[in-house]
Parts: sequence; C-alpha cells; structure tokens
Amino acid sequence: MSTVIEQPVEARLVAAAPRMASIPATLHYDRSDPFAVRMSFPAPATLEGVEVCWTFARELLTAGLHEPEGHGDVRVRPYGYDRTVLEFHAPEGTAVVHVRSGEIRRFLEAAGELVPAGLEHLQLDLDHGLAELIRDAC
Repeated sequence: MSTVIEQPVEARLVAAAPRMASIPATLHYDRSDPFAVRMSFPAPATLEGVEVCWTFARELLTAGLHEPEGHGDVRVRPYGYDRTVLEFHAPEGTAVVHVRSGEIRRFLEAAGELVPAGLEHLQLDLDHGLAELIRDAC
C-alpha cells in the first residue's frame, strides 16, 4: 500500500478581473507526516515563476469544507454548494483560489483510508525522533 497520496485538482485563481483563470494544483498527503496536507502550484502558475507549496493541517482542510477555518497563513471556507475557498497569505500578498469541494472530499477520503482521522499519532515514531534529538545534542 502506498504511503503517499497525490491528487491533481483544478483551482481557479480569484483575481480582480471578472475572468477566473484555471490553474493546476496538486494536493499531497504523506503517511510520514500524518497531520499535514500540502498543496502545490507549478512554476507557470505563480508570480515568482517557481513551484510554490503550502503545508497546513489536514484538520483545517476538513473543517473548512463546512465553515470558515484558519487564522494564520492558510484559511479555508465553503463557497456556495460545490466550491471551497483557500486563502494563502504571504508577505508578498494573498492568493485566493476556488476548488471543487468534491475534489477535496475525495482527497480527504483517500487520506482517511491511509491514516484514519484521530489516529495520526500512531504513525509517529516518537522514540526515533527523541533518539535523533538526543544524539544531535551530544
């Protein structure tokens, strides 16, 4: 069984112009980092011309499907019946994208099959992490 899930999604960048450009994005989930989700945008879709990847809590994405969530760099909220808004706040500015809620739900279901919500802590090797810290301190 794979330990990583990658799902392409179609994101629509909300811009000042009435037209919303579609940009490719990918949602990532890795069993080795069980509390986190990553969303990456390819270089051509970014102002800097480099791939951009945002990491945030799986729980934030799940809760944001139902009500506005997040107070930091990443915020998620429902938008109408079939869209979810993700806001990414950085010193350079804010990017706001719409993603179909169904695509996010499918991604979260696959992540939940890999690591059920509430059981993420079982994936962590705390003994190994502690041994690494102690070794580095000596």
